[in-house]
Amino acid sequence: MADPHYDIIGHGPLLLLLPGGAGHPMGLGPMTESLAGHFTVVTYDPLGLAHGRLGEPVGDQRVQDWSDGARRVLDATLPEGGSAYVLGTSAGAIAALDLLARHPERLRHVVAHEPPCVGVLPDGARQQAAFREICAVYRAKGLAAAGALMTAVLEDRAAGGLPEGQPLTREEELVSPMALSLAHVLGPFTAYVPEAIPPQARLTVAAGTDSRGQLLYRTAEFLAKAQQGDFVEFPGGHLGILQHPVDFADRLTRTLLGTGVRS
Repeated sequence: MADPHYDIIGHGPLLLLLPGGAGHPMGLGPMTESLAGHFTVVTYDPLGLAHGRLGEPVGDQRVQDWSDGARRVLDATLPEGGSAYVLGTSAGAIAALDLLARHPERLRHVVAHEPPCVGVLPDGARQQAAFREICAVYRAKGLAAAGALMTAVLEDRAAGGLPEGQPLTREEELVSPMALSLAHVLGPFTAYVPEAIPPQARLTVAAGTDSRGQLLYRTAEFLAKAQQGDFVEFPGGHLGILQHPVDFADRLTRTLLGTGVRS
């Protein structure tokens, strides 16, 4: 088994980051730099897309494989007997939930930001079907149509007419992290229903202030209650980690280390 791909910046207690989408850490630099004064930030790249593997073949992804890879990153970076903080966002938040369910002894506190594990909802089967439709639209009409439908699904509204388009070629898909996410991550990850989190584990489920009234805000609230975790709001929307990196980092630091921490 190949060694997992990751990057390290900063000093302090270890904070493992699990990105969303296809796991490409693009755009996370401003946030990790803000966090580096408080944490040793380890950013996991599950498919190695930022480490020379963009353009190589990718198969359908499994939550458990991302979780296992994250555990191996911890094995490589944590001192013996140590434990880590974790932030997962979107698909990475689902992997973080699986990691916490299976290896709670390795983790101090997990923040799962807007995990799209919609199967936990009372109308979960309908929502999972909506994500399967997004994947089908991607295969039939390409990125623009799938993106428009995904926006409508996340906003809990009817999509209306979708833009016409063409499916991507295999070559085009392999160099587009967004396409790889739609082709190989979104379906299996939204089909995943989290296991029960052990009672001694520390879990915070987060949603963006701009996501109020939307599907993944509702999912986060429901999941926090079901797993007896905390629920907190973070700046921005589903992409708050990119939209407001410094404020997002500040909110995360205070969530993990306490309100008395100076920025």
